[in-house]
Amino acid sequence: MSQTFKIGTIDVGLGGDFFVIAGPCVIESEAVCLEVAEFLVKLQKATGIGCVFKGSFDKANRTSIDSFRGPGLEKGLAILDGIRTKTGLPILTDVHEPNQAAAVGQVVDAMQIPAFLCRQTDLLVACGNTGKPVNIKKGQFISPEEMKNCINKVRSTGNEKILLCERGTFFGYNRLVNDMTCIPAMQKLGCPVVFDVTHSTQRPGGLGNASGGAPELAGVLAKSAVAAGANALFMEIHPDPSKALCDAACMLPLSQVQKLVETCKKIHDIVNIDNVSPRT
Repeated sequence: MSQTFKIGTIDVGLGGDFFVIAGPCVIESEAVCLEVAEFLVKLQKATGIGCVFKGSFDKANRTSIDSFRGPGLEKGLAILDGIRTKTGLPILTDVHEPNQAAAVGQVVDAMQIPAFLCRQTDLLVACGNTGKPVNIKKGQFISPEEMKNCINKVRSTGNEKILLCERGTFFGYNRLVNDMTCIPAMQKLGCPVVFDVTHSTQRPGGLGNASGGAPELAGVLAKSAVAAGANALFMEIHPDPSKALCDAACMLPLSQVQKLVETCKKIHDIVNIDNVSPRT
Protein backbone atom coordinates (compact mmCIF):
# COMPACT_ATOMS: atom_id res chain seq x y z
CA MET A 1 0.00 0.00 0.00
CA SER A 2 1.18 3.51 -0.80
CA GLN A 3 1.35 6.08 1.95
CA THR A 4 2.08 9.78 1.98
CA PHE A 5 5.19 10.89 3.85
CA LYS A 6 7.16 14.08 4.24
CA ILE A 7 10.41 15.34 2.77
CA GLY A 8 10.69 18.66 4.56
CA THR A 9 7.22 20.17 4.20
CA ILE A 10 6.51 18.35 0.92
CA ASP A 11 3.81 15.66 0.91
CA VAL A 12 5.30 12.76 -1.05
CA GLY A 13 3.19 9.93 -2.39
CA LEU A 14 1.11 8.72 -5.33
CA GLY A 15 -1.43 11.37 -4.43
CA GLY A 16 1.03 13.84 -2.96
CA ASP A 17 2.56 17.11 -4.12
CA PHE A 18 4.32 17.61 -7.44
CA PHE A 19 7.88 18.60 -6.52
CA VAL A 20 11.42 18.94 -7.82
CA ILE A 21 14.73 17.46 -6.64
CA ALA A 22 17.57 19.54 -8.07
CA GLY A 23 21.16 20.61 -7.54
CA PRO A 24 24.68 20.12 -8.84
CA CYS A 25 25.77 16.55 -9.53
CA VAL A 26 28.53 16.72 -6.95
CA ILE A 27 29.46 19.17 -4.23
CA GLU A 28 32.09 21.29 -5.99
CA SER A 29 32.25 24.01 -3.32
CA GLU A 30 30.06 25.54 -0.67
CA ALA A 31 29.69 28.65 -2.85
CA VAL A 32 28.30 26.76 -5.86
CA CYS A 33 25.93 24.77 -3.67
CA LEU A 34 24.66 27.89 -1.94
CA GLU A 35 24.09 29.69 -5.25
CA VAL A 36 22.03 26.78 -6.57
CA ALA A 37 20.13 26.38 -3.28
CA GLU A 38 19.25 30.08 -3.17
CA PHE A 39 17.98 29.77 -6.74
CA LEU A 40 15.74 26.88 -5.63
CA VAL A 41 14.36 28.97 -2.77
CA LYS A 42 13.39 31.67 -5.30
CA LEU A 43 11.96 29.04 -7.65
CA GLN A 44 9.85 27.60 -4.85
CA LYS A 45 8.48 31.04 -3.95
CA ALA A 46 7.79 31.98 -7.58
CA THR A 47 6.03 28.75 -8.55
CA GLY A 48 4.66 27.27 -5.33
CA ILE A 49 6.40 24.00 -6.25
CA GLY A 50 8.35 22.34 -3.44
CA CYS A 51 12.09 21.92 -3.99
CA VAL A 52 14.61 19.50 -2.52
CA PHE A 53 18.31 20.35 -2.81
CA LYS A 54 20.49 17.53 -4.13
CA GLY A 55 24.27 17.36 -3.94
CA SER A 56 26.61 14.38 -3.64
CA PHE A 57 29.55 14.35 -1.22
CA ASP A 58 31.14 11.55 -3.27
CA LYS A 59 30.50 10.20 -6.77
CA ALA A 60 32.05 6.77 -6.56
CA ASN A 61 30.84 5.58 -9.97
CA ARG A 62 32.71 8.05 -12.19
CA THR A 63 33.88 6.97 -15.64
CA SER A 64 37.59 7.70 -15.12
CA ILE A 65 39.99 7.32 -12.20
CA ASP A 66 40.89 10.97 -12.81
CA SER A 67 37.30 12.27 -12.52
CA PHE A 68 36.44 14.65 -9.69
CA ARG A 69 34.51 12.78 -6.96
CA GLY A 70 33.67 15.44 -4.38
CA PRO A 71 34.87 16.52 -0.93
CA GLY A 72 34.16 13.25 0.86
CA LEU A 73 31.80 12.28 3.66
CA GLU A 74 32.80 14.54 6.56
CA LYS A 75 33.34 17.79 4.67
CA GLY A 76 30.45 17.10 2.30
CA LEU A 77 27.94 16.53 5.10
CA ALA A 78 29.11 19.72 6.80
CA ILE A 79 28.39 21.68 3.59
CA LEU A 80 24.98 20.03 3.18
CA ASP A 81 24.10 20.77 6.79
CA GLY A 82 25.04 24.41 6.21
CA ILE A 83 22.88 24.62 3.09
CA ARG A 84 19.93 23.20 5.01
CA THR A 85 20.41 25.68 7.85
CA LYS A 86 20.89 28.73 5.62
CA THR A 87 18.06 28.07 3.15
CA GLY A 88 15.57 25.86 4.96
CA LEU A 89 15.48 23.50 1.98
CA PRO A 90 15.26 19.75 2.57
CA ILE A 91 18.41 17.91 1.50
CA LEU A 92 18.97 14.70 -0.50
CA THR A 93 22.29 13.02 -1.18
CA ASP A 94 23.64 9.75 -2.63
CA VAL A 95 24.85 6.93 -0.41
CA HIS A 96 27.31 4.47 -1.96
CA GLU A 97 28.34 2.31 0.99
CA PRO A 98 26.36 0.79 3.89
CA ASN A 99 28.74 2.25 6.48
CA GLN A 100 27.91 5.79 5.30
CA ALA A 101 24.17 5.53 5.92
CA ALA A 102 24.01 6.27 9.67
CA ALA A 103 26.12 9.43 9.43
CA VAL A 104 24.23 10.65 6.36
CA GLY A 105 20.91 10.01 8.09
CA GLN A 106 21.86 12.44 10.85
CA VAL A 107 22.08 15.32 8.34
CA VAL A 108 19.83 14.84 5.32
CA ASP A 109 16.08 14.63 4.81
CA ALA A 110 16.23 11.88 2.17
CA MET A 111 18.75 9.39 0.81
CA GLN A 112 19.33 8.26 -2.75
CA ILE A 113 20.52 4.88 -4.01
CA PRO A 114 22.52 5.27 -7.26
CA ALA A 115 21.17 3.29 -10.21
CA PHE A 116 24.18 0.99 -10.48
CA LEU A 117 23.74 0.05 -6.80
CA CYS A 118 19.97 -0.51 -6.75
CA ARG A 119 20.35 -4.25 -6.07
CA GLN A 120 22.93 -3.92 -3.27
CA THR A 121 21.11 -5.54 -0.35
CA ASP A 122 23.32 -4.25 2.47
CA LEU A 123 23.15 -0.68 1.14
CA LEU A 124 19.35 -0.70 0.79
CA VAL A 125 18.89 -2.16 4.26
CA ALA A 126 21.33 0.30 5.85
CA CYS A 127 19.52 3.27 4.29
CA GLY A 128 16.14 1.82 5.25
CA ASN A 129 17.29 1.47 8.85
CA THR A 130 17.80 5.23 9.14
CA GLY A 131 14.07 5.77 8.80
CA LYS A 132 14.65 8.49 6.22
CA PRO A 133 12.90 8.51 2.83
CA VAL A 134 14.87 6.49 0.28
CA ASN A 135 14.87 7.35 -3.44
CA ILE A 136 15.93 4.23 -5.35
CA LYS A 137 17.10 4.87 -8.88
CA LYS A 138 16.07 2.11 -11.28
CA GLY A 139 19.14 0.43 -12.69
CA GLN A 140 19.69 0.97 -16.40
CA PHE A 141 19.87 -2.81 -16.69
CA ILE A 142 16.67 -4.04 -15.00
CA SER A 143 12.95 -3.98 -15.71
CA PRO A 144 10.52 -1.79 -13.76
CA GLU A 145 8.83 -4.91 -12.36
CA GLU A 146 12.13 -6.08 -10.83
CA MET A 147 12.17 -2.95 -8.67
CA LYS A 148 9.79 -4.75 -6.30
CA ASN A 149 12.82 -6.63 -4.98
CA CYS A 150 14.64 -3.37 -4.24
CA ILE A 151 11.54 -2.02 -2.52
CA ASN A 152 11.21 -5.14 -0.37
CA LYS A 153 14.78 -4.80 0.86
CA VAL A 154 14.02 -1.34 2.24
CA ARG A 155 10.61 -2.43 3.52
CA SER A 156 12.23 -5.28 5.43
CA THR A 157 13.48 -2.62 7.86
CA GLY A 158 9.95 -1.32 8.47
CA ASN A 159 10.64 1.79 6.39
CA GLU A 160 7.79 2.48 3.93
CA LYS A 161 9.08 5.90 2.82
CA ILE A 162 10.25 4.85 -0.62
CA LEU A 163 10.45 6.60 -3.98
CA LEU A 164 11.51 5.07 -7.29
CA CYS A 165 13.38 6.98 -9.97
CA GLU A 166 13.32 6.37 -13.72
CA ARG A 167 16.55 7.40 -15.46
CA GLY A 168 16.64 5.48 -18.72
CA THR A 169 17.58 2.00 -19.89
CA PHE A 170 20.66 0.86 -21.77
CA PHE A 171 20.05 0.59 -25.51
CA GLY A 172 23.33 -0.62 -26.93
CA TYR A 173 26.62 1.09 -26.12
CA ASN A 174 26.69 4.72 -24.89
CA ARG A 175 22.93 5.09 -25.31
CA LEU A 176 19.94 5.37 -22.99
CA VAL A 177 16.27 5.32 -23.91
CA ASN A 178 13.23 6.07 -21.77
CA ASP A 179 10.22 3.78 -21.81
CA MET A 180 7.55 6.00 -20.27
CA THR A 181 5.42 2.95 -19.45
CA CYS A 182 8.01 2.28 -16.72
CA ILE A 183 6.39 5.09 -14.74
CA PRO A 184 2.93 3.54 -14.27
CA ALA A 185 4.53 0.09 -14.00
CA MET A 186 6.58 1.19 -10.99
CA GLN A 187 3.68 3.13 -9.48
CA LYS A 188 1.78 -0.18 -9.42
CA LEU A 189 4.39 -1.33 -6.90
CA GLY A 190 2.94 1.25 -4.50
CA CYS A 191 5.64 3.94 -4.68
CA PRO A 192 5.69 7.44 -6.18
CA VAL A 193 7.95 7.77 -9.21
CA VAL A 194 10.48 10.51 -9.83
CA PHE A 195 11.71 11.14 -13.38
CA ASP A 196 15.41 11.93 -13.74
CA VAL A 197 15.42 14.56 -16.46
CA THR A 198 19.13 15.16 -16.99
CA HIS A 199 20.58 11.67 -16.56
CA SER A 200 18.03 10.47 -19.10
CA THR A 201 19.80 12.63 -21.69
CA GLN A 202 23.16 11.11 -20.78
CA ARG A 203 25.40 9.17 -23.15
CA PRO A 204 27.20 6.87 -20.67
CA GLY A 205 30.93 6.86 -21.34
CA GLY A 206 30.21 8.61 -24.62
CA LEU A 207 33.25 10.86 -24.42
CA GLY A 208 35.65 8.01 -23.74
CA ASN A 209 36.80 9.17 -20.30
CA ALA A 210 33.51 10.85 -19.36
CA SER A 211 29.80 10.66 -20.14
CA GLY A 212 28.35 12.72 -22.95
CA GLY A 213 24.83 14.08 -23.14
CA ALA A 214 22.08 15.79 -25.09
CA PRO A 215 20.60 18.37 -22.69
CA GLU A 216 18.53 19.87 -25.50
CA LEU A 217 16.28 16.81 -25.08
CA ALA A 218 15.61 17.49 -21.40
CA GLY A 219 12.41 19.42 -22.04
CA VAL A 220 10.69 16.87 -24.24
CA LEU A 221 11.61 14.03 -21.87
CA ALA A 222 10.45 15.89 -18.75
CA LYS A 223 7.12 16.84 -20.28
CA SER A 224 6.59 13.34 -21.61
CA ALA A 225 7.32 11.81 -18.20
CA VAL A 226 4.90 14.09 -16.38
CA ALA A 227 2.26 13.36 -19.03
CA ALA A 228 2.86 9.66 -18.28
CA GLY A 229 2.13 10.33 -14.61
CA ALA A 230 5.48 11.04 -12.95
CA ASN A 231 5.02 12.39 -9.43
CA ALA A 232 8.18 14.51 -9.35
CA LEU A 233 11.21 15.58 -11.36
CA PHE A 234 14.91 15.16 -10.63
CA MET A 235 17.40 17.34 -12.47
CA GLU A 236 21.00 18.36 -12.11
CA ILE A 237 21.45 22.10 -12.53
CA HIS A 238 24.43 24.44 -12.41
CA PRO A 239 25.20 28.17 -12.71
CA ASP A 240 27.57 27.38 -15.60
CA PRO A 241 27.29 23.78 -16.89
CA SER A 242 30.40 24.20 -19.06
CA LYS A 243 32.43 24.51 -15.86
CA ALA A 244 30.69 21.75 -13.91
CA LEU A 245 33.08 19.15 -12.49
CA CYS A 246 30.65 16.26 -13.04
CA ASP A 247 28.01 15.56 -15.72
CA ALA A 248 28.76 18.84 -17.49
CA ALA A 249 27.49 17.39 -20.78
CA CYS A 250 23.92 16.89 -19.53
CA MET A 251 23.55 19.56 -16.83
CA LEU A 252 20.90 22.28 -17.21
CA PRO A 253 21.70 25.97 -16.64
CA LEU A 254 19.65 27.74 -13.98
CA SER A 255 18.12 30.02 -16.63
CA GLN A 256 16.21 27.10 -18.20
CA VAL A 257 14.74 25.59 -15.06
CA GLN A 258 11.77 27.76 -14.05
CA LYS A 259 9.96 27.70 -17.41
CA LEU A 260 10.40 23.93 -17.69
CA VAL A 261 9.17 23.31 -14.14
CA GLU A 262 6.14 25.58 -14.60
CA THR A 263 5.20 23.83 -17.85
CA CYS A 264 5.53 20.41 -16.23
CA LYS A 265 3.36 21.49 -13.30
CA LYS A 266 0.60 22.50 -15.74
CA ILE A 267 0.84 19.10 -17.41
CA HIS A 268 0.76 17.39 -14.02
CA ASP A 269 -2.40 19.27 -13.07
CA ILE A 270 -4.10 18.27 -16.34
CA VAL A 271 -3.11 14.62 -15.93
CA ASN A 272 -4.51 14.64 -12.39
CA ILE A 273 -7.69 16.58 -13.18
CA ASP A 274 -9.78 13.49 -12.35
CA ASN A 275 -8.79 14.03 -8.72
CA VAL A 276 -10.77 17.31 -8.75
CA SER A 277 -14.48 17.11 -7.95
CA PRO A 278 -16.57 17.71 -11.12
CA ARG A 279 -18.58 20.91 -11.37
CA THR A 280 -22.30 20.39 -10.62
